[in-house]
Amino acid sequence: MQIRNRQQFLIIGAVAAAVLLTGDRLVLSPLLKAWNGRATRIAELRKEVAQGKMLLQREQGIRTRWEQMSRNALPNSTSGAEQQVFKAIDLWAQNSGVAISAITPQWKHDSDDYMTFECRVDAAGDLGKLSRFLYSVERDPTPLKLELVELGARDKEGQQLSLGLQLSGLVLTPKKQ
Repeated sequence: MQIRNRQQFLIIGAVAAAVLLTGDRLVLSPLLKAWNGRATRIAELRKEVAQGKMLLQREQGIRTRWEQMSRNALPNSTSGAEQQVFKAIDLWAQNSGVAISAITPQWKHDSDDYMTFECRVDAAGDLGKLSRFLYSVERDPTPLKLELVELGARDKEGQQLSLGLQLSGLVLTPKKQ
């Protein structure tokens, strides 16, 4: 078809531009957006698959560590758990020579599967005794995590120190089947 006048040429050009714009807005842009979304989702899935493969490779080690943690958790009864922690604190104090001024226990029921026993311990002594006490806390097989350590001077020379510890222990409460 041969274009005879300028008006027809402009109409054809305008219609072609409108068709291209409509095609871009209704077809090309949504397709590109969907394509980019799928590419992003594929990248996320590949990352998740890689993490899954890594977990499968480490499965035995993770299970062994969990079994060890389950065996070493505090006893399931609250009184038994408290007794075990208090005995450990008393043993640490006797071995190091520190004076325990306060023990503040607190239970937290975070989930149906476990409870957390938190215990604040305030002790006093010189630097050597407190160092032995902290060493005993860290080396003891009692399943406690040292959350917080506060150290302060009780006299002007710094010979008598006060120590505040925040300990926490895990108590597993398995569901009855």
